[in-house]
Amino acid sequence: MKIRWLFTTSLIIAFSFPLAILPHRLALKVGEILGLLVFYIWQDRRKIAIENIKKTYANKLTPLAVSNRTIAVSIARETFKNLGRSFAEIIKIYWGYGKGIIDNVEIRGIDNYLNAKSKNKGVIFITGHCGNWELMALVFGVKVDNVSVVARTQDNIYLNRLIENVRARYGNNVIYKKGALKGMMRELKKNRGIGILMDQAVLKDEGYKIDFLGRPAWTSKMPALMARKTGAAVIPIFINRLDEPNAHKHVINIYPEVILSEKEDVEKALIEDTKRFSEFIEDYIEQHPSEWLWIHRRWKRA
Repeated sequence: MKIRWLFTTSLIIAFSFPLAILPHRLALKVGEILGLLVFYIWQDRRKIAIENIKKTYANKLTPLAVSNRTIAVSIARETFKNLGRSFAEIIKIYWGYGKGIIDNVEIRGIDNYLNAKSKNKGVIFITGHCGNWELMALVFGVKVDNVSVVARTQDNIYLNRLIENVRARYGNNVIYKKGALKGMMRELKKNRGIGILMDQAVLKDEGYKIDFLGRPAWTSKMPALMARKTGAAVIPIFINRLDEPNAHKHVINIYPEVILSEKEDVEKALIEDTKRFSEFIEDYIEQHPSEWLWIHRRWKRA
């Protein structure tokens, strides 16, 4: 197994270098092509994305839109293209050709972060697999402040090490999900920021089943629990790519602190907090439907 992992990682490194040295705009075009290739080759994930989009639009976004499958296919295709562009950008950054990419990211709402930071209780960033989320963490670490990101360990230990090195190179730290609570508490006590991607399905004992884009979905209760336990401020943060002809540029929006529920019943308060946090991700998807990770089985077990 380890030999196969090493071989796979070596191939990724070898074939990524030609992409890394391309000019940014050309690299984005190549990334789009790669994304389209994956769209046509990876049939299982393409099917998941299309079905997710069809059901979501039928239930939430535009009730009349997706009796026509064409719209769902179009959004799914654009989603894969965006993933390809994001991959190209991260590859350029990994090889040291990403300064222009980082410089082209505009950050809005820094005062919201500074206000939260001034409370000296730590900051919990809530976000999702939206836009180029890896780029968002790297840029925040370079331009604003170091942050620890809660992430799942890759099965491929060599690929995991590669990703970890890229994150650390720009001042950020990784807290892996297994045993994450201790690491998160440590960072918050030091008045540091932690980033949580809360748009993936979790097990029943890890979250609550709440409405997400018109359908019930198991959603992590970790941000709400941590906020109430530590007093940390909860700040939504998202990145999106600008429209053509400025698709090589990104904007990071940092929102004001989310006020926690005042319900006396702790369980009901946690559920309400989780819903409030999740609504920011829903709003993002409604505004930028092709920049969310539709290929994930978000509504499984619900």
